[in-house]
Amino acid sequence: MTRYVDTHCHLDRYERPTDVLERAEAEGVVMVAVTELPSGFQRLKVRLGRRALVRPALGMHPLQAASASPLEQALFGRLLDEADYVGEVGLDGSREGKPTLRAQTKAFARLLGQPRIKQKILTVHSRGAEQQTIEALAAAEANAILHWYSGALKHIEPALDAGLRFSVNPAMLRSKNGQRIIAELPRDRVLTETDGPYTNVGAKAAEPSDIPAVVAGLARMWGEEPELVRALVFENMSTLAREAKAGAAVA
Repeated sequence: MTRYVDTHCHLDRYERPTDVLERAEAEGVVMVAVTELPSGFQRLKVRLGRRALVRPALGMHPLQAASASPLEQALFGRLLDEADYVGEVGLDGSREGKPTLRAQTKAFARLLGQPRIKQKILTVHSRGAEQQTIEALAAAEANAILHWYSGALKHIEPALDAGLRFSVNPAMLRSKNGQRIIAELPRDRVLTETDGPYTNVGAKAAEPSDIPAVVAGLARMWGEEPELVRALVFENMSTLAREAKAGAAVA
């Protein structure tokens, strides 16, 4: 079956997650289902059961991290062995996040200090705190994807030097800033995401089954055939998974 990749989707935020899953499976989309707190990851795993194309991710969203209870913080460490993917995590220095940025930074440092974190694939929020986020990921030698990167172009090279990837969504393909960022990225560091249901495709909330449209948008930008771009993105994700597995073997 054809395989697409959605590296960042909030499956638990849809009104009818099972319907979303079925449409994604029909399109052959492998999805990383991010969560915002460890308790959410726990609930999602129970709700999903065993689904071949879904990768639940253990999350501690930066806008939740500052107020997360000690129980949630302890739960993150306890559940880490159950997760191959970690997200949504990171820092938020926007107007919304700035008041708690110091607390976020401490929480993110604790997360990146987990001994097993190098064995995981992280999908990372960096809005308004791009340089700080990239520096923290580089220091931790994390296998990480910068989700919906919207920062300055000058931070892209340090991120690439640190081995980071970038995931592209429908909103980035539509915006001039997103297009500028995509144009700066080596193709072997590009992945796809929807960030559904927080982005739109037309008049509806995006979902993993819309990933073929994201691939088609990238293909138009790059002047390539969609099938070639689909295969490239899938191989990019496979390479990242191999790197995380290699980190696990060393640990």
